[in-house]
Amino acid sequence: MGHHAADRTKACGRNDLIHHIAAVPSETTEEIEAGRLLFAQDCQFITGAADLNGVPPADLPEVAFAGRSNVGKSSLINALTGRNTLARTSNTPGRTRQLNFFDLGHRLMLADLPGYGYARAPKHEIARWTELMTAYFKGRASLRRMCLLVDARHGLKASDLDMMEHLDEAAVSYRIVLTKIDKVPDAKRTSILENTAAALTKRPAALSDCSLTSVRDGIGITELRSELAALAAPRPLR
Repeated sequence: MGHHAADRTKACGRNDLIHHIAAVPSETTEEIEAGRLLFAQDCQFITGAADLNGVPPADLPEVAFAGRSNVGKSSLINALTGRNTLARTSNTPGRTRQLNFFDLGHRLMLADLPGYGYARAPKHEIARWTELMTAYFKGRASLRRMCLLVDARHGLKASDLDMMEHLDEAAVSYRIVLTKIDKVPDAKRTSILENTAAALTKRPAALSDCSLTSVRDGIGITELRSELAALAAPRPLR
């Protein structure tokens, strides 16, 4: 976000601020409806891959979701698709150990990536994860966007910055999605957004603005659906 956008954010009232942050860039009615229709389509689990040999064919535009363990990644995917159990959630951080792929209406592939930054993960597991992610970012021609989830209560951590470095090196376009914003007091939301946006100015592959989301309150879900729908194939591919 540039200086002018930050000034506009400061000028917003509390309710306007939530809308302004969650809806940047602003969507038209048609774009919102396109997002609703796409994510109302059938969404099927395709496969789980422990290495690139197991990934499905790159026949559809692909959006991947990554983030620190316990950031709420599975919950966000479930909220976007309107399903409670599509992506597996767990109270045990680091449970997802493979790339899980979902076909959304034969128009968009969703990839749920293994969580990172879990302190108890053994070193060999971290090394395997890093190797897998590096190969995936550089070798997945169909990957259109990465949604990099960050817990809004804690902001960017060292492991998030490492992930951003990998994405920058691989030239993968990514958006920071701040999760669990309902757990952050209103007075702190502007500073969180500004601090995150400031970090993005030095990142060549990052989109300049970020999204605030809350699965519990539904903040930002409609807008994120609309953005991702714009990346989908225009019609089913057979």
